[in-house]
Amino acid sequence: MSEGITRRQVLALGAAGAGALAVGATGLVVSGLSSQVGTPESGPVPGPGGGAWAEPAVLTSQNGLLELDLRVAEANVLIGGSAVRMLSYNGTVPGPTLHLRPGDRLRVWLRNELGEPTNVHTHGLRVSAVGNGDNPFLRIDPGQTFEYEIDLPDDHPSGVFWYHPHQHGLVADQLFGGLYGAIIVDEDDWSDTAPRVVVVSDVTIAGGSVARVAGVDRMLGRTGETLLTNGLVAPRLAAPSGSEQRLLVINACASRYLDMGLAGLNARLRGLDSGHRDEELVDRVLLVPGNRADLVITTPARPVDLIAAGYDRGQAGMGMMGGPAAMVSDALMLTVTPDASASVPDISPPTPETHPDLRDVTVDGTRTITMQMGMGGGMRFLIDGRAFDPDRVDQQVSIGTVEEWTIRNTSPMDHPFHLHIWPMQIIRAEGAETAELDIRDVVDVPAGSSVVVRIAFDRFPGRTVYHCHILDHEDLGMMGVIEAG
Repeated sequence: MSEGITRRQVLALGAAGAGALAVGATGLVVSGLSSQVGTPESGPVPGPGGGAWAEPAVLTSQNGLLELDLRVAEANVLIGGSAVRMLSYNGTVPGPTLHLRPGDRLRVWLRNELGEPTNVHTHGLRVSAVGNGDNPFLRIDPGQTFEYEIDLPDDHPSGVFWYHPHQHGLVADQLFGGLYGAIIVDEDDWSDTAPRVVVVSDVTIAGGSVARVAGVDRMLGRTGETLLTNGLVAPRLAAPSGSEQRLLVINACASRYLDMGLAGLNARLRGLDSGHRDEELVDRVLLVPGNRADLVITTPARPVDLIAAGYDRGQAGMGMMGGPAAMVSDALMLTVTPDASASVPDISPPTPETHPDLRDVTVDGTRTITMQMGMGGGMRFLIDGRAFDPDRVDQQVSIGTVEEWTIRNTSPMDHPFHLHIWPMQIIRAEGAETAELDIRDVVDVPAGSSVVVRIAFDRFPGRTVYHCHILDHEDLGMMGVIEAG
């Protein structure tokens, strides 16, 4: 059941408030800001790989408000030097980066110029899901403009988040087609020395446009033949040798796991999703679809490739039947290159974790959520034996309680579990207790295993969803409705 659009929320196409985006022949200009980005065909053209580093335009809040017009439409964008017809936010892939501060209001006029419905989800933000907030049940039809108004609490954690469509049945197609962008929440001013925003996605191109996806690819969860970093193929990230760079990495792929090899970069992990942690040296970080990482690396004396290693997510078969494997090969994300003339970004101190440790609290209730694959008129993707129904409430929880959930995966494929609005603290994974405070909004549940999490339902009454973040699996029914009250 889609929720209605009120008269207040429907605006005439082209209408915009103060500070909204204006799109002209010279590109995108934000009132009162210095950030600009050209039209998709303008600016330096990267080669098949190894081109110069570039990031999306940054739109930052002013006086507690970020107000923008977000146009959803097809556009010709450059991929490896060739024009490709993709879906886009404001004509670029990725869309603009939204820079917010705790306590800010985000007001977005989403203009749907596609031939199908869409909406937008602010992934990871701890905000209300009702009305014109981060509401996954909204449907913005072709030709309509909808006003989203999302209020960040004053105590909202800093970190890297992102936005993408959440129109059930079309999520994977629209994200794979190019609809995604970063959200950064912090107290800092944005400048040339800000952290590097690293939006990683993948796509398959055929005949100058995004390729159609076969049924078996939906069943496996689609992975693109071309890996993109900020819309570029294997760009070079340059800085003086020995200098530190902070990378805010977003896995915006529809299905691909990013098994990032970080050897040779003296990498230190500072956070995963919206959770913060004491810095720790790492040579590998696994980001499942929807995950984010806050990393600090040291620029080497010689170029070092950052590789997303091949990863096996299991197979789309049932028991002894077998089935095709969900396996991808190595892919080059970017190359870290020494360059004495490049700018050196500032590295802010690590942010302490403010989320309470739920291992020390009394649990008010427990429940088990089971992700399943079954047969019946073809392969079925289910949670607790049922496919998604927006009119059915699957889990009813009470505001002010803490619950412990066991998330089971009885299928032969890995499934990343995402809960909107409320972060999850991992308590136990694959039988082992978690030794540190580990906060996620997407938790990987490998095939045939389970993960135990605790969730504080501390605020935000209303309905939202939980689902597999292999977006084809979500579209095929692996999603449920949760209502808090």
